[in-house]
Amino acid sequence: MQEGIALTEATYYILLALYKPQHGYGIMQEVEARSNGRVRLAAGTLYGVLSSMVDKHWIVQLPIDPGSRKKNYQITELGLTVLQNEVERLRELVVNGDNVLGGK
Repeated sequence: MQEGIALTEATYYILLALYKPQHGYGIMQEVEARSNGRVRLAAGTLYGVLSSMVDKHWIVQLPIDPGSRKKNYQITELGLTVLQNEVERLRELVVNGDNVLGGK
């Protein structure tokens, strides 16, 4: 399936943000907040990543409300699996690092 994929930090945070439906600006704000300001997405970068994730079926664009220009996105079951696999991969990295460094 989608195992063995190492996500970029931006992709990881975007998938986290899309656990609930969001529009582009909301995604940018949530990513910045969750990363403590470390990850700041420009609009062009965000929409490029979103387009790629739609193509991979990790997220879907929800129907646009009449009279609105906001595009809302939501994570799919496949995207959730990718995200869960990444969390497990990151846990393993931390455990291995702690084992080598003695938990310091």
